[in-house]
Amino acid sequence: MKRAVDTVYEQIEKGGKIYTYGPVIHNETVVEDLEKKGAVVLNSEEELKSITDGTVILRSHGVSKEIYELLEERNIPFVDTACPFVKRIHRIVEKESGEGKQIVIVGDAKHPEVEAIVSWVKGEAVVIMSVEEAQALSLSKDREIFIVSQTTFNLSKFKDIVAIFEKKGYYYNVANTICNATEERQTEAKKIAAEVDAMIVIGGSHSSNSRKLYEICSKECSLTYFIQTVKDLNEIEIPANVELVGITAGASTPNNIIEEVQKHVRTDF
Repeated sequence: MKRAVDTVYEQIEKGGKIYTYGPVIHNETVVEDLEKKGAVVLNSEEELKSITDGTVILRSHGVSKEIYELLEERNIPFVDTACPFVKRIHRIVEKESGEGKQIVIVGDAKHPEVEAIVSWVKGEAVVIMSVEEAQALSLSKDREIFIVSQTTFNLSKFKDIVAIFEKKGYYYNVANTICNATEERQTEAKKIAAEVDAMIVIGGSHSSNSRKLYEICSKECSLTYFIQTVKDLNEIEIPANVELVGITAGASTPNNIIEEVQKHVRTDF
């Protein structure tokens, strides 16, 4: 995600009109700064069709197959900042669905990443995000199932959901497509949260991986707080008897924001 943001700043410095198709990352502070520097966010295919000049930056969450086709048909210059882990999922579902397999995507159906993944499936994809939905699912046992995951999904939850397919006797294959950085961050955050008195998770309000970190930390530490910037610390009341505070941050959280929060916490605790 840092690569995606750096790419936009680099394109802005080169001059000319710069657009991003959707917010390049889910961090409001970063997106606002990019807009101040001249980057225009396009929120729909119709807005994209209206572009006559300039360069379009494709967001880190990936875009649909149709968007790539539109850009190429209209010869609109673009820079693709999609996460390599996301693009890998596109290739997997396109190949496996092309071989006739039923694709099941574990993730949030309304998230841009999942919406893009669905577009690469040949045929119909099934999207679920809970054990309950997996239990309620009724699929043909005569057709092989191939399961993938949103890159920022909770690893523990993903394993629990896959276990349901095993219990129900489906013939399936699975690719753990949760990105390595996300998996490592979740594991580390869980460990820290279990050892501290209070936990602070820094991330954008629309950031899926940040929300997952909050969910994981909350299970380990009852005093877990979700903030976007250091200013939000003024809105929460951490008990006076708290001695040890842990901090983690989503992948799209800029280093300067993390450093500001760390400095503030060291000063106050």
